[in-house]
Amino acid sequence: MGLPDNFYMIVRSWQTTKPHFSGGYMKLMSKLVVPFFLISVLFVFVTSCEQKQVKSASSERIFVTIGTGGVTGVYYPTGGAISRIINKKYDTYKIKATVESTGGSVYNINAVMNGDLQFGVAQSDRQFQAIKGQKEWEKKGPQKDLRSVFSIHPESITLIASENSGIKSIRDLKGKRVNLGNPGSGQLGNSQDALQAFGLAEGDLNAVYIKAVEAPGLIQDERLDAFFYTVGHPNGNIKEATSGRIRVRIIPIEGPELDVLIRKYPYYAKSVIPAKLYPNAVGGQDVNSFGVKATFITSIKVSEDIVYAITKEIFENFEEFKKLHPAYQVLTKENMLAGLSAPLHPGAAKYYKEAGLTKYINPSLLP
Repeated sequence: MGLPDNFYMIVRSWQTTKPHFSGGYMKLMSKLVVPFFLISVLFVFVTSCEQKQVKSASSERIFVTIGTGGVTGVYYPTGGAISRIINKKYDTYKIKATVESTGGSVYNINAVMNGDLQFGVAQSDRQFQAIKGQKEWEKKGPQKDLRSVFSIHPESITLIASENSGIKSIRDLKGKRVNLGNPGSGQLGNSQDALQAFGLAEGDLNAVYIKAVEAPGLIQDERLDAFFYTVGHPNGNIKEATSGRIRVRIIPIEGPELDVLIRKYPYYAKSVIPAKLYPNAVGGQDVNSFGVKATFITSIKVSEDIVYAITKEIFENFEEFKKLHPAYQVLTKENMLAGLSAPLHPGAAKYYKEAGLTKYINPSLLP
């Protein structure tokens, strides 16, 4: 490795412009400063060369980061499942995916938009609000570069009721003690939407506004007849509610009223809660409901080839992907294309066209 062309020029320049001191002081400084100066120049040069070599060595590799959520939630293992699938094909695509634990949907969308992340997991209602410039994005305006890739697991609006209450449908909530969720929570908004869709107002029932995690204990203490909970399944709190002294059932939310609600708010999608996840619940049948979806998002600035590769590997290894988390048991290729609001990324759309899946996609989302 040779020295840079201007190396000796730098040294001579220092020698001719160095301060004029006298006698032994100058000799001492020359002995100390010159070697230090030479070492500094060499260090900068060698470091520069090393950096170029690392960049050159990694030029064929493509690094992408997936923003998720807290490590104890479902978003973090979801990012891990996606990265595991794509990393198995490193020799084919040269894509290395890593996962980052984040604050969740809003953070992920903002980080993808500013380029800190290439992909993220976000609730479908947050995706809708970002693309429309609502809520947290009201001042920033519509996030026009936001692109959807696919939906993942549903987070169902789950209605639990004690058997003794006699509640068997959402309309039976009238006059009952029902927890709708704590103020400021997304769950409260979901509960209110559900009631409104079926012609009920909060004043029609004895509404309670506490955190969902407190509700199972209250229903077992017979201080509550029913509660709503927006959550992915299986869930520990629902298991607690279904395993106590008081028998409970999961109430279906279905019908033409729900179809109208989903048309009004496209970030909602139908969901199914498998009976086998809660064997102690009354009824023993799968329960129809609706909810938001966890969605996989990116930016229009991310390469079409990268998005195509990830989409293809997830859908062509679909059964393997479903085994990576219990929340994926209800997934179908069709429902993984529901609940999207942002336009599809061209790379994802390319695969869906090849696979004949565009019939399941809202046409207005296709590029």
